Amino acid sequence: MNDNGFGGYIRQRREELRTEDSDFSLRKVAAAIDVEPSYLSKIERGDLPPPSEKAILALAKALNENPDMLLALAGKVSTDLQQIIRKRPKLFAEVIRELKDMPDHAVLRVVREVRDGNW
Repeated sequence: MNDNGFGGYIRQRREELRTEDSDFSLRKVAAAIDVEPSYLSKIERGDLPPPSEKAILALAKALNENPDMLLALAGKVSTDLQQIIRKRPKLFAEVIRELKDMPDHAVLRVVREVRDGNW
């Protein structure tokens, strides 16, 4: 990933896709997410902060990226996750802090157990 955070990652991903498909030019991606090309360019260069959740979700779709990953790169949490956390903030804060140092496979095991009701 590019060191330029969110914007750098978006630019890198768009450029990778553009090598295979001209639909990933700056102008075409900007049109696909309903923003001006100059605005998207400034975000990619890091001249502007990441856009709104709506624009990030559109970018995720346009670039075939995970929306939660792009939101996290932008320093944001999706509205639906915010609502879930607000219902039980203390509990979810504790869960997240406990899981933060666990390897991915262990976190995924916990998720599967919860989802399958094996807890």
